Amino acid sequence: MPFLGQDWRSPGECWVKFQDGWKRSRLYREVEEEESNINGSHRERQLCTRLQEESNDNKIVEDCAVAAKKRKKDHFNISTQSEYFYREKWIHVHKGSTRERHGYCTLGEAFNRLDFSSAIEDMRRFNYVVKLLQLIANSQLTSLSGAAQKNYFNILEKIVRKVIEDQQNPRLIKNLLQDLGSALCILVREVGRCVLVGNINIWVYRMETILNWQHQLNNLKITRRIGNTVTLSDLPLHMQRSILHRFSDGLDIINLGQVTSTLHMLSEDKHLWKNLCKYHFSEKQFCRHLILTENGCVDWKLMYFTLQKYCPKKEQYGDSLQFCRHCSILFWKDTGHPCTATNPETFCTPVSPQHFIDLFKF
Repeated sequence: MPFLGQDWRSPGECWVKFQDGWKRSRLYREVEEEESNINGSHRERQLCTRLQEESNDNKIVEDCAVAAKKRKKDHFNISTQSEYFYREKWIHVHKGSTRERHGYCTLGEAFNRLDFSSAIEDMRRFNYVVKLLQLIANSQLTSLSGAAQKNYFNILEKIVRKVIEDQQNPRLIKNLLQDLGSALCILVREVGRCVLVGNINIWVYRMETILNWQHQLNNLKITRRIGNTVTLSDLPLHMQRSILHRFSDGLDIINLGQVTSTLHMLSEDKHLWKNLCKYHFSEKQFCRHLILTENGCVDWKLMYFTLQKYCPKKEQYGDSLQFCRHCSILFWKDTGHPCTATNPETFCTPVSPQHFIDLFKF
């Protein structure tokens, strides 16, 4: 049986059966690209036709056509919002070549295949995806392909829009945009433009977009709820203390303590900061950065902010990617993967954002 692909080792093209016979299916992004090209080039063709009627100079018409084609291409690369659709929400992580499979899996390919665009709608995965985007912005942005970089900024735009609409986690996104903007400035000024995939005008547009997002988040005002709903201050004192003990970020505790005098008193509790330090750091780290007050007691609040400068905090996410050691497949837990093991749960381990990036370092 002959193969329909360009390479005899490939699985061939994808065909769909219709009433009038079999037809080759095309990806959704190809159809969307054609529609965008048709709509974007209609105005350019009218301009070229008008110039051709008014002038008999072939050189002017030729230059107009070249400029129109270039503007159409730049406009599509900047304004396109097409996403890459894949039926499988998992990816096989392989680092070597065999007779049946050549090449290796890249970070950009995994970023496109694992459907991070839908993951941000789940609150359990939101912090996980944001942390992953921040790590990519700090060190792995140049390793992404052009399609993966486009998908990266499309997902980032969805995150910013979600934060503005829901009015939640603005500080988390501000830190992400600040790291991304600093990384792009370093790449453009110090490293050089050659490391960035695509036209420099696209990256200038993206940097302007980042500044616009930062301006929107800085001007974000949390609307106060109107009605007879129960607020945090209406709860009993022991319940407010219990809620504060469930926070894992010291800055969130300080910000909450600025709301009322009661919350400020609860946020200064030394047992609260002691438990927070024990949650994130070990006793060996305590001994290296021990801070005492004038009375000889340990200042746990100051110790927490001192330790986080030198030691990484403990990461905890509601849901994360899973890696199957038997199949070498990366997947989301609820979508699953085609595992051939008898007990797949015994081979699955959670993957942190840093571990996700380390999987694709060769």
